[in-house]
Amino acid sequence: MSSRLKLNVARGKSLYFSAALAMVAVLSLSFLAFQAIAGHVQTLKINPVFERFDLLELEDARNLYEHGGKEALLPYMNHLNDVFGGTHYLLDAHGIDVYTGEDRSSLLPHPPADRSRTPVTRRSPDGKFWFVAISLPNMPHIWTFLPYYFLVIAATGVLCWLVAVGVVSPIRGIAARIADFGEGDLSARVHLTREDEIGQLGRSFNEMAERLQLLIMSERRLLGDISHEIRSPLARLKVAVKLARTSSDSKTALDRIDRDLDRLTSLVSDIMEITLVEGDPAMRESNMVSIPELLAEVVQDCGLEAELRACTLHVEGTCCGAIQGNHELLRRAIENVVRNAVRYAPENSSVSITATERGPSMTVTVRDMGTGVPEAALDRIFDPFFRVEEARDVSSGGTGLGLSIAKRAVQLHGGKISARNAYPGLRVEITIPLAETMNA
Repeated sequence: MSSRLKLNVARGKSLYFSAALAMVAVLSLSFLAFQAIAGHVQTLKINPVFERFDLLELEDARNLYEHGGKEALLPYMNHLNDVFGGTHYLLDAHGIDVYTGEDRSSLLPHPPADRSRTPVTRRSPDGKFWFVAISLPNMPHIWTFLPYYFLVIAATGVLCWLVAVGVVSPIRGIAARIADFGEGDLSARVHLTREDEIGQLGRSFNEMAERLQLLIMSERRLLGDISHEIRSPLARLKVAVKLARTSSDSKTALDRIDRDLDRLTSLVSDIMEITLVEGDPAMRESNMVSIPELLAEVVQDCGLEAELRACTLHVEGTCCGAIQGNHELLRRAIENVVRNAVRYAPENSSVSITATERGPSMTVTVRDMGTGVPEAALDRIFDPFFRVEEARDVSSGGTGLGLSIAKRAVQLHGGKISARNAYPGLRVEITIPLAETMNA
């Protein structure tokens, strides 16, 4: 197990402990709250009821004693003993038992208190008599419920632990998969079917891992393609340098060196451009881009190249919308497609650029009148360094990155780019959401 995964497992154990500690804290606080509430209810609601009963019993015993003497009092006191249990007394103001004459003042509360609950005592309003009850069944104390509360704690603890396991274990699993991915296992994924936040976390990681895997694999292929593309002109340069040193015709060797240097310069420029498309934060700046103005700018930039190849650029369409995006990226995307069409257009032909609005999107279609592309290669022409005709592309100065740059720029704007043969020629379509759709 890697050190990172061990760290994640250790954090998972700590989370288990934290969950258990939080559970204990919550239960302890709830017990204290329960105790405080029970005491408050007993003081405000229960005790006053019993005190009214005590006062009623005191008045009954007093009336019987004052009107019937000890003989009338004794049956009533015995009846109270039978009904409530314990022993009941009627005392005078000094604590003397009116029936037996015994001094029971030790049972009375200290002045100025006129009542108590342990034992139960109550003084008459005029202060002449006391009612005392000894060994009555005590009211349930808060600690009486402690065993039941411990049972609740145990049951709640089991439930909380199950919840903790249900939360922590999936998180530990996700952490392990993240560690595997970070150590180079690009196929590491989280397998969760939950619909809650943890499930969403797992799905978010899978989506991120999928994008990163595609990006990393794409960059690896790009790096390999770059190495292959640079190797050939460097090898030719090395041969040309030797020829320049040994051959009597140094001009031919120098011309070859100049061509290969131009190719390397163009290649490095395109590589820098494709890197900037994805890596430069400035390229992510978004503004309102007018489509007619953008197409006019592209036509102006590509006009000289089209003139050199004796072909014309023809703009059609009635699209007048705008795109929320980066002006420079969009210009490069459309310009690269147009330059590619001009490169393969026959002499004295035209390249049409058509802009149309299709519902919430804008589509720019670029068509040349050339020979088109083999059907098997249509899906690959947007790959870096892919060329349908290697020798022709080398002679024309292309690096095979123009359409790849266009594809990445279009994708950054939430659009798509595709190509199909038009017989004659190749038709490339760029579809990008209009500003209202992107804002929505």
